[in-house]
Amino acid sequence: MIEKATFAGGCFWCMVKPFVEWDGIHKVTSGYMGGHLENPTYEDVKKGNSGHLEVVEIEFDSSIFSYEQLLDIYWMQIDPTDAYGQFHDRGESYATAIFTYSEEQKRIAQASKEKLANSGRFDKPIVTTIRDAQHFYPAEDYHQDYYKKEPDHYKQDRAVSGRDEFIAQHWKK
Repeated sequence: MIEKATFAGGCFWCMVKPFVEWDGIHKVTSGYMGGHLENPTYEDVKKGNSGHLEVVEIEFDSSIFSYEQLLDIYWMQIDPTDAYGQFHDRGESYATAIFTYSEEQKRIAQASKEKLANSGRFDKPIVTTIRDAQHFYPAEDYHQDYYKKEPDHYKQDRAVSGRDEFIAQHWKK
């Protein structure tokens, strides 16, 4: 059964690759969700006045790859204690959020968040929000699969972001 999951984790360029490499993942699309502006552009979202977050929409076969597994990957890509952006990307449009498409997804996401909060992995509270999914707006074509299209720029941006150091510190133990 094909389902959707949508996650905000800061820069969407960095949120695609961790998900695409798994059996059961059909498609990962960079885009925008959660705001009030219809048909936002990258510049609209980056300015921070659209209300949208940069997100990835994942289409997956839940009989092969579960929503719980997606959440496990998601948590390991972000700093869930930072409400003001992710790593060197600051502002509302880079905040973290889990957008759910059903009561079941919401229940699973809440349980996953509580498990992480009780794990002792972080000294600060988990501030990632869980929200009802809204209309998804795909990002412009040049943002799709950016890590493949512009590998040098992607690697440079990621190298200075602090994301990989954070992941290594909190998840590679």
